[in-house]
Amino acid sequence: MTTKWDSGHSNAVISLAISKERTVASGAECGELTLWSEQGHPIEKLHFNGGDDVTGIIFSPTSSTKLYASHGETVSVLDTRDFREPVESFSVNKEEINCISVNELDSLLAAADDSGTVKILDLQAKKVCRTLQRHTNICSSVAFRPNRPQSLVSCGLDMQVMLWNMQKTRPLWITNLQHLAQDDEDMDNHQSPGQLFNPPLAHSLSVSSCGNVFCCGSEDGKIRFFRISGTRFEEEQCFKAHTQGVSQVSFFGQDSGQTFLLSGGNDGKVCLWDFSKETTQPQKQKPHSRKAKMRQMAEAVPRVSSKLCIDHGEKVNWILGAELQGAKVVLVADPSSSISMYQLGEL
Repeated sequence: MTTKWDSGHSNAVISLAISKERTVASGAECGELTLWSEQGHPIEKLHFNGGDDVTGIIFSPTSSTKLYASHGETVSVLDTRDFREPVESFSVNKEEINCISVNELDSLLAAADDSGTVKILDLQAKKVCRTLQRHTNICSSVAFRPNRPQSLVSCGLDMQVMLWNMQKTRPLWITNLQHLAQDDEDMDNHQSPGQLFNPPLAHSLSVSSCGNVFCCGSEDGKIRFFRISGTRFEEEQCFKAHTQGVSQVSFFGQDSGQTFLLSGGNDGKVCLWDFSKETTQPQKQKPHSRKAKMRQMAEAVPRVSSKLCIDHGEKVNWILGAELQGAKVVLVADPSSSISMYQLGEL
């Protein structure tokens, strides 16, 4: 059953966020930013000067009334109790920002842009403290790791996924998804249909609550599951999730040893994946060869199961798992001006 949240925007919704107090925020094209009650009613609206798309929004992890929003090359800080204008704004990037992330201490903000650069803003000193430049194309997604406020991961349209530590300006570890895609083909012993036309451009990533595992969604319709160990990470699983590019991935509902992942695609599907308890445990033995690693990956794939798949019908711009009014739901933003809410039922 679908519930539509209307009257909050006049343009396409492209970003979503939720506070600990269950206030939902949505950003849209042409500078629109809206706050919603958990019942789905718009309660406050703001329009940024300049009319740049609101590409990223996130609530402060330490204050549910503080909201960060990226629009154009600017990051603005807002107080939800007085939503008339930003409290302050920072023009930190030289090109349009695609994604922002704040660490759990609310001390650092990362802003990834079209040039492939990730700017790190010190929120106490109110200035850029790091400039991370290694992506050779658009940096599409960046996320700080829970429990590790100095560490983050990023991905981009250069097909690269990177692990960073704020003590260094160069990545600790880099993985090229194109190389992993070749391994997948070798494992299948045939060329995947459309692979040449759908390179694994990395669109989105999400880090689990433990901070040690993350998933990445890419243009080839696949989701890759990585585990971080020290200063490196390795792919543990890879599976075909959508018939077109995976535009969004988001971990949700992690408890009792279960790990759920929401994904949204350009094929108009919204899916919920269950990573079983044994899947999320560290591997007991590391493979000693590439062939052994590929065999281990192949054996791991069946452990991922689809809990549900919703035919949303429109390209997914953003997905957000939440608990609203006592029910687990997923909010979906697409090229329309409405937000769709789907009930997830008992997980």
